[in-house]
Amino acid sequence: MPETESLMPDISELRGRKIGRVLTKMGKVSREQVHEALQLQTQQKRVPIGQLLVELGYCTQEDVNSALAAQAGMASLNLDEIEIPDKVIKSIPSETAQALQILPIQFDEESNTITVALKDPSNFRAVDDLQMLMGFKVKPVVADPAQVERAINRHFGHDEESLANLIGELADDTELAVLEEKGQSIDLDDLLSAVEDNKVKRLLNLVLMQAIKDKASDIHFEPFEDEFKMRYRIDGVLYEMIPPPRHLAMPITSRIKVMSNLDIAERRLPQDGRIELVVNGSPVDLRVSVLPTMFGESVVMRVLDRSNVSLDLEKVGLRKDDLDMVRQLIKKPNGIVIVTGPTGSGKTTTLYSALNELNEITEKILTTEDPVEYDIDGLLQVQVNPDVGLTFAKALRSFLRQDPDIILVGETRDLETAQIAVQASLTGHLVFTTLHTNDAPSTIARLVDLGLENFLITATLEGVVGQRLVRKICPRCKEAYEPSDDELFQLSLSREDLQGRQIYRGRGCDFCNGSGYKGRMGLFEIMVLDDELRELIIQNASTQVLRAEALKRGMRTLRQAGLLGIFDGLTTIDEVVRETLAED
Repeated sequence: MPETESLMPDISELRGRKIGRVLTKMGKVSREQVHEALQLQTQQKRVPIGQLLVELGYCTQEDVNSALAAQAGMASLNLDEIEIPDKVIKSIPSETAQALQILPIQFDEESNTITVALKDPSNFRAVDDLQMLMGFKVKPVVADPAQVERAINRHFGHDEESLANLIGELADDTELAVLEEKGQSIDLDDLLSAVEDNKVKRLLNLVLMQAIKDKASDIHFEPFEDEFKMRYRIDGVLYEMIPPPRHLAMPITSRIKVMSNLDIAERRLPQDGRIELVVNGSPVDLRVSVLPTMFGESVVMRVLDRSNVSLDLEKVGLRKDDLDMVRQLIKKPNGIVIVTGPTGSGKTTTLYSALNELNEITEKILTTEDPVEYDIDGLLQVQVNPDVGLTFAKALRSFLRQDPDIILVGETRDLETAQIAVQASLTGHLVFTTLHTNDAPSTIARLVDLGLENFLITATLEGVVGQRLVRKICPRCKEAYEPSDDELFQLSLSREDLQGRQIYRGRGCDFCNGSGYKGRMGLFEIMVLDDELRELIIQNASTQVLRAEALKRGMRTLRQAGLLGIFDGLTTIDEVVRETLAED
């Protein structure tokens, strides 16, 4: 292949110039043609001048792409005219090239510099992500998008790098195996050298891309005495992957720490960081938590894939009557609405879906969270930071001076936060928050435990939404079956209750990785406070009395919501038994 430098025109004088000037300098259009397009642009303000020049027939889209590349200080290449060596192609894992939509065209091992072709000169994120994932110095050039697409498909389309093969390669790597013998006394230079090992980078890339592709919510790297485990959490359940050799524990952990800007020399204290990527055009945020254990550092990466979440109240799993009830609650002018359930039960997604629906130009919405999970236009979001004294309570107190209409408090953890939330609702604000309780009625007892007076609870609380997530049956291997007596007993059902109803389960197929499940849905229990329930709260009624009264008023329990999901053929008996409490 000819030197990449020789393929590039001199573009230093074109960098940063206006696009019309760049096209003129490149000899693609005349000054008169640019002036004509500029006059036309005064009538069509939102249309880029490059597009207008193409529409007028003065240049081609390829000319505009080349000019945009030159404007960004990048050369423009014709990929059909160059041959890319196999060694260059193998410098980047197939998954990375496809996810970032980049093509390696030259690789200099000595200076660790890689030249990559991009489809779009404004795609700086791909360059940054490649630098961070693989540790290369990246030199971008631009090529025709169709050519880049064809070349990626040709070189990487059928080359799915196998995790088993890569782990096999690493198991035989004697240089890395030496690290295991050194244990915790490893020299920092040796560790940095292992962190820069291309096979370690490729393995980590493969694990990350596979997790994002499989829609995993967490990736676990766990060191034990004789092994190093990797697990994904998909739809709330952990699945073990092929374990890498034990001696890779420290290089992989340290590589993650380098990527998330943590201190690789510190192995005695917990650390938290984050990695931001753009995969297949969608932003993915990885929250990294490192915990020192007896046999090394355990790492958990929480995957926040924005493209994987639909913040729409219609899609969180609410039945028609529940949806109407929730909409009535969130449209109240003031008061407190609490969503409750254990960690990972979808509370934040439900609240954000509600905020998304209320997100109008007429509403000022403020949120305080730990961490901020979804970035939504139109919402002012504050990340709590206890290290500098920015707690939920402190943020909430400041919110009241910001003239909000709606406030979201990520979690009510203490009396101070609860009291300010009450104060906010009494002064005409609508407050959303979450609590950790087993069901909706026990929320009242939890608020009283925090130290909130009963009369304040009745004056401000409008409703409580209890929530659980259950896995949905895989649509591709769904089958009807006859449940056993034991399964029916667990749900307090008789054979007569099943008359005319079909019960389903997933057989397990490639689409669902043999689990029989794909995706999750919410089960909801909604307790709306009315005068009778408020009177019972004032009288210090027990949770059982409140639950009985709420049931009389038509509240559907989590177990009943689960039964409806089973009868609708959406989930299984096992899932509902696992996630909901039996009723007395």
